[in-house]
Amino acid sequence: MNNITDKMGVFSARMIKELIAAGNIKAQEVIQEEHIQPASLDLRLGNMAYQIKASFLPGGYSSILDKIEALDLLIDTIDLTRPNILQKGCVYVVPLLEQLSLPANVSARANPRSTSGRLDVFVRLLTDFGTVYEDVPQGYEGQLYVEIVPRTFSVLMSKGSRLNQLRFIYGKPLTSDTELTTLHNKETIVCFADRLPCEAKIGDGLLLTVNLQGYKGQGGVIGYKAKRDAPILDFNKVNHYDSAGFWETVYCPEKRGLVLNPNDLYILTSKENVRVPPAYAAEMVAFEPSMGEFRVHYAGFFDPGFGYGNNNEVDGTPAVLEVRAHDAPFIIEDGQLIARLLYFPLVEPATKIYGTSIGSSYQFQKLTLSKQFKKL
Repeated sequence: MNNITDKMGVFSARMIKELIAAGNIKAQEVIQEEHIQPASLDLRLGNMAYQIKASFLPGGYSSILDKIEALDLLIDTIDLTRPNILQKGCVYVVPLLEQLSLPANVSARANPRSTSGRLDVFVRLLTDFGTVYEDVPQGYEGQLYVEIVPRTFSVLMSKGSRLNQLRFIYGKPLTSDTELTTLHNKETIVCFADRLPCEAKIGDGLLLTVNLQGYKGQGGVIGYKAKRDAPILDFNKVNHYDSAGFWETVYCPEKRGLVLNPNDLYILTSKENVRVPPAYAAEMVAFEPSMGEFRVHYAGFFDPGFGYGNNNEVDGTPAVLEVRAHDAPFIIEDGQLIARLLYFPLVEPATKIYGTSIGSSYQFQKLTLSKQFKKL
């Protein structure tokens, strides 16, 4: 990868395979094709989870495991070679199956997978000697770890469970507002249903608003609120659970406003349909105080082809939003600004595109719970 000199950007699936072949990405178990997404790599839990007293960063002078020992943080060790329960409200650190030996000009950044976010499982990447979460510095060589805090549901997990994903980046790519406007005029990166025209609200990224009116044929349903007393959920089940045991249905409010109760998780959608062309990836940025006393959850990575598909056949897909108020009840209204989407160019256009052809779960979503639940 030392020959990348001409274009800053995110690596495509083909380039990730090159990193694997060159030994820049290693794993204790073989990385399969299904683990490689259009512009990211799914990361897998390793053999053991460490329950600890509190979150931490190792700082520039310590490894993760040395820091746990030095601060006397360890509560328990949990064997993940068989399914085991990670309890809600507890903090865990898990060494991943993957290790890195990055080239000097390549960095990486992690995000929780959509399924993790929709289950309110707080997930952050850690590295040895790291001073920030989620970011892997250029040239990093060593083990990867994930911090896990189930916030609403206690979750059954095991070795190989995939909670987060990693992008590989050359330089510091970001599409400016001017470039984003040009991209919208060319590719229609945001629209309403059936590709009806939609003004692209652009300001330090693409601005998205919340849909509290719902969709035709959904009986006024606009979202779901997580139940606090739900049973244990098996993370690796697919299309398995009835939603009623875990979620309360939220209907269109009579007076426009929806009151968010502190610390409850709400699944809502954007009013706009989003489209990510094959030459780009996108990330929903974290909460900003100027938007109000709530935040959109952390699962914010959109692969090339999301809402777009092969041959430009998809008419956009709404963003599903995991929303939580802070310390006080907060009212949001239909059409209120709720998120900002940043677009990043790829070093080369993706040939592996997000969609049902590669097993992607959320290409045609509207209001969609995580894939563990039966389709509504």
